[in-house]
Amino acid sequence: MRTGAAYRDALRDGRRVWVLGEGRVEDVTSHPATSPMVREYVTWYDRLADPEWRDTAWTADGTPVAYLVPRTADDLVRMGRFFSATTFLGAGNVTHTPAYGHLIALGIQHAVTLRRASEEQVRNAGTYRAQIAATGRFITFAAGQAPIGHRMRPDPADRSALRIVRETDAGLVITGKIGMHTSPAFAEDVYIGAGNNVDYQGHRATFAVAVNAPGVTVICRKRVAREPSPFSAPLSNRFDELDGQMWLDDVLVPWDRVFLTEPSAEPIARWLFWHQLYCWLAKAEFSLGLALACTHAMGLMEHAVTQDYLMDLLTDVQTVRSCLTACERDPCFTDDGIAAPNHTHLSAGSLAMLRGRPRMEDILRSLPGSSMINAPSERDLADPELAAGLEASFGGGGYTAAQRSALLNMAWDHVGSALDQRESVYELHANGGATMWRHRLRRSFDDYDRLAGGVLRQMGIPMPATDLGPIRDAPMIARRPVSPPAADAKPRPRP
Repeated sequence: MRTGAAYRDALRDGRRVWVLGEGRVEDVTSHPATSPMVREYVTWYDRLADPEWRDTAWTADGTPVAYLVPRTADDLVRMGRFFSATTFLGAGNVTHTPAYGHLIALGIQHAVTLRRASEEQVRNAGTYRAQIAATGRFITFAAGQAPIGHRMRPDPADRSALRIVRETDAGLVITGKIGMHTSPAFAEDVYIGAGNNVDYQGHRATFAVAVNAPGVTVICRKRVAREPSPFSAPLSNRFDELDGQMWLDDVLVPWDRVFLTEPSAEPIARWLFWHQLYCWLAKAEFSLGLALACTHAMGLMEHAVTQDYLMDLLTDVQTVRSCLTACERDPCFTDDGIAAPNHTHLSAGSLAMLRGRPRMEDILRSLPGSSMINAPSERDLADPELAAGLEASFGGGGYTAAQRSALLNMAWDHVGSALDQRESVYELHANGGATMWRHRLRRSFDDYDRLAGGVLRQMGIPMPATDLGPIRDAPMIARRPVSPPAADAKPRPRP
């Protein structure tokens, strides 16, 4: 299996990466904006060789769980256990791991098999997934939508993210820009999904693009860490995946990396949503763990309101755990015998998490009280003029000032920092939010007529047969369609 050192070396590949506010990053393995996340991914790879992780990370026959092709419910459960263990370590902030990358490849294989544009396409998708599993190559996912500037162009024909420049014996040459996606600075391939609106031979063309390919530029957002001290910012200093755009200037994509699918990304995304829900659960479990630790540190174990807070958090955590158990124990199966997480249970769990998340943050902000707001830094605690006073203010009850401050700073970084705001703004928007999850649940639920018919049969008189298929079959809504203002539009007068 690939080592962390091998992954780190692979990133020194001549890629062109900019981080907004930092400029050009010559080496992502050493630049202060990118090196902490590289270290986290290095640790992820090295964990597979750690004897303490053997039972979690490997099957009995020596297959890495992260690269398993699930054939049974037990396989899904085993994969889920691995996702849970690894995502908790990053408090749910490391969402795009190499295991997520393998799910992308598994989803590509699923989507291409469903489309069946050609047998060669099916073989290429299967070969690509197998190569990812064999080499540990790290890929990340972009839905493929264009950035806002493209979507504001006057001619609708010019608003797509990408266009095919020419067709060659080696592959398709494409150009354009794709909008926000996660971890492009740390991946080796970016899979550009069906939202790119490029059609080829009657199918939607999607692409696995090497980050270091000639003509590729990655532009990452500003980093979230505001505090240089890991004591004051223990999460945001380590777990910033740096979402970004990808610009493509006449990039050649080899034929075996061009995948023809349907225009919807859902057949691939269904695999990714499973991992995403584990990341959300990890954030919730970390929130519960922080709340429990703060309850102890603040001496609130017997406080009735605090106990209610904890039970609210525990209920949200257990609800999502149950939905994940159901989606794995009650799987769906693809035509080629792969066990897929059941989207009905997955959708219910995602909706529960979306609804519960704001309450979780409010609880964790409220529970420690004002102490979290003015918790001192490591530098403050070491200041000889402040040390004794801070010890008196923050120590006691079995905790030193440094111990209690470290916990309070962790809680602040989890729910009050730029890292948390990034997760709230981007992650909760990336899959369409609660509206799209209601549509996914509507389309995956199969018991409309069974339940309605079961009630009608209790009426004691003949009743009409139900046909509630239109509820399930109604199309999913378009995601945030943009209507550019007319070029000659005049400002409306103020009332």
